[in-house]
Amino acid sequence: MDAIDAARAVVKDHHPDARAAFLGGSVLTARRTATSDLDIVVLLHGSPAPYRASLQHGEWPVEMFVHTEATWHAYVEREVRKRRSPLLWMCADGLLLLDADGVGARLAAQARKLTVAGPPPVSAEEIDDRRYAITDLLDDLAGSTDRSERLFIATELVRRTGELALAVGGSWNGGGKWLARRLETMAPELAMRLHDGMREVLEGRIESLVAAVAEVLEQAGGRLWAGYKRGGTP
Repeated sequence: MDAIDAARAVVKDHHPDARAAFLGGSVLTARRTATSDLDIVVLLHGSPAPYRASLQHGEWPVEMFVHTEATWHAYVEREVRKRRSPLLWMCADGLLLLDADGVGARLAAQARKLTVAGPPPVSAEEIDDRRYAITDLLDDLAGSTDRSERLFIATELVRRTGELALAVGGSWNGGGKWLARRLETMAPELAMRLHDGMREVLEGRIESLVAAVAEVLEQAGGRLWAGYKRGGTP
């Protein structure tokens, strides 16, 4: 079954009285793979929303995100503060499957407006937290001679460096494949250098990765370790 037809069938089977529904994610793009699932956002009048569920529809794996209009706004607001909102992007870039009363078109327009406006600015405190964590990882990488340790240190270093670059650049953040995609869009050269640096770490060389990470750190204010301090919760 075609992805769009399958998505409409899922909504009809599970929520025939839905106000609106969107199909988002990679399945509608050139990045679709053999394991792409159907990411479906459903808008209801009330209960049992909000909830999310994973299910199987024929040969299609499905992730369903079910909201009321009020919970959609609440979840989006919370996610936007973190500068990473899958729900927002599924509605901004997704296909509007059905729209019984206009709420779908309204939320789609708002989602597109928010994505274009970009995420809120990152705080100086968060930048310092990220600088500190990356500095610590660089020291660990330089000091380690264990191949297994280096693998996991470098993996964490690449992730955190990508996130810092996006934060400094004022771009939306992402996780997993979406971190890679956001970074490829904002800083394709950096994305390639991190990729190549990670490959060299697996071959026993850390210099290229360290150099790429150091450049991102400099853009954020440089290394930070001595003098870093954060209060705890009593």
